Amino acid sequence: MSRIVVVGSINMDLVTQAPRFVGPGETILGERFLTMPGGKGANQAVAAARLGAEVALVGALGDDAFGQQLRAGLATEGVHLDHVARLADSASGTASITVAGGENQIIVVPGANARVTPAQVDNAHALIERANAVLVQMEIPLDTVEATVRLGHRLGVPVILNPAPAQKLPTDWLQLARYVTPNQHELAILLGADPDEDFRTLMQRAPCPVVLTRGGEGAWYREQGEPLHQSGFKVHVVDSTGAGDTFNAALAVFLHEGLGRAVRKACAAAALSVTRLGAQGGMPGPQELDAFLAQQAG
Repeated sequence: MSRIVVVGSINMDLVTQAPRFVGPGETILGERFLTMPGGKGANQAVAAARLGAEVALVGALGDDAFGQQLRAGLATEGVHLDHVARLADSASGTASITVAGGENQIIVVPGANARVTPAQVDNAHALIERANAVLVQMEIPLDTVEATVRLGHRLGVPVILNPAPAQKLPTDWLQLARYVTPNQHELAILLGADPDEDFRTLMQRAPCPVVLTRGGEGAWYREQGEPLHQSGFKVHVVDSTGAGDTFNAALAVFLHEGLGRAVRKACAAAALSVTRLGAQGGMPGPQELDAFLAQQAG
């Protein structure tokens, strides 16, 4: 069983299904509204747990109704929560999501996620030391992301940095990540590069190995030499929310099988995740993933 530590955000997703996205000043009638657990950290933790990993989450929740619901849901998924702080003077994070035509628009209000600290990462030292991989994203303070990357590197534990929401990062500690997992837009921002520059060129310029996601086209990955391509899988897209988080979780869970195999499984898991509504709604288990891959091979 893979042991995964996730350092990241926990949100309640406020999801509206609509026939199309609205323009400025416009009002339309929606089709459906739901509250669903989300946040990049929580999503990746749940996806990894469903794939059979032993998962611990480092994060923060408000001591409010959303916080109680989110904590209970994570516990039900088998995620270890000893390092998830409960903050009495902060609201839990939220994400307002509009889904239309299989695509989404998202506004995140960090709440308690803005108070995930480097000290919490240090306190999880023993967990991280015995982990097979660590996942961290950027919906938490940047100094906490840096602390995670530095501690993982010092302990010799692979850190997968998912740079979303994207911003330019310092080269000196970006070099310490085992892999960075942006999409094309995020990679350009990460490197402070021209977004129109060929992504394969940007991958070769990055100071650490890159696994780059391309939606339905699959993913490109590079450790040394030319970037390699893993094709995507054709599925009926219902909701793309959480696909990237599912990809990152699967990459971490299967990394011990080698990067190429892990990327293939990550693309398959992400494809399955978009076939149902909600960031966590379509995240597959290992049997579903294996059956899907066997069907594709056939």
